[in-house]
Amino acid sequence: MNAPHTDLDVLHEIADLVAGGRVCVLTGAGMSTESGIPDYRGPDGQRRVQPMTYQEFTAGPDSRRRYWSRAHVGWQRFAASRPNAGHRVVAALQRHGFADSIITQNVDGLHQRAGAADVLELHGTLSLVRCLTCENRIPREDMEARLARLNPGFAERVRTGEIRPDGDVTLADADVASFVLATCERCGADTLKPDVVYFGENVPKDRVARAYEAVDASQTLLVLGSSLKVMSGYRFVRHSHKAGRPVAIVTRGRTRGDAEATHRLDAGLGETLVALARTLGLEEDFGPVVDGEYATGLPLGLT
Repeated sequence: MNAPHTDLDVLHEIADLVAGGRVCVLTGAGMSTESGIPDYRGPDGQRRVQPMTYQEFTAGPDSRRRYWSRAHVGWQRFAASRPNAGHRVVAALQRHGFADSIITQNVDGLHQRAGAADVLELHGTLSLVRCLTCENRIPREDMEARLARLNPGFAERVRTGEIRPDGDVTLADADVASFVLATCERCGADTLKPDVVYFGENVPKDRVARAYEAVDASQTLLVLGSSLKVMSGYRFVRHSHKAGRPVAIVTRGRTRGDAEATHRLDAGLGETLVALARTLGLEEDFGPVVDGEYATGLPLGLT
């Protein structure tokens, strides 16, 4: 009778795959939860937050006022988020030649701030703002400075709820109604939008093509922190599975791609990735993982 297949066995098998190099890393919202940015879905896979859709955003000024008032208040806290140990491990995997490419569904830029290079941001980035009318782009910092001038003291005055996955917060309707929108300095339209792919909007075709190229150039797909509920990420799991390449998934809870995965680990990302790095012989200091403590051994709960 074979011995039980433990989580630690799976971790070592994933380490063997990563040790072979040419890994494509695909990350989702669970990658950033340990940095204080909540995800849309919990481990049960059910959506906990209803994001604004592209159709809502483009419906009129009132919708854009609702978005930008909440985003302006939440931006300072969102921008203050720092890379966690998991981000630093992914950057180290790239730096040491294990990972050839990194594709992220996140829009927070934390992979790059952890030292990763050439990150393909599948859903765009909150660090840029795009005018839907004339396609002018400006840094988010410039947008925030303009909003602060138009709405002096607004962020300090209003009562807010907790930060949401897109960096915004909940506000009272009266506060939203008093907010003054910024307009595009090039064309004068109020159709300024974060340069991210909203729900109801398609990922640009050239970006999808580049992602497929990265997946096809790899010999292993490593999925971290994604429930794969949306097709924008799940399609790469299906593609790799169809091509006969190993697919390893590490995240909390079930995912849409579990049936296609060759290796599946239900565990916290920070501590698990630090343990993976240690298994690969990487002795860097990856920083705090859980409650300010440093991971020095095996992931909690792995036996």
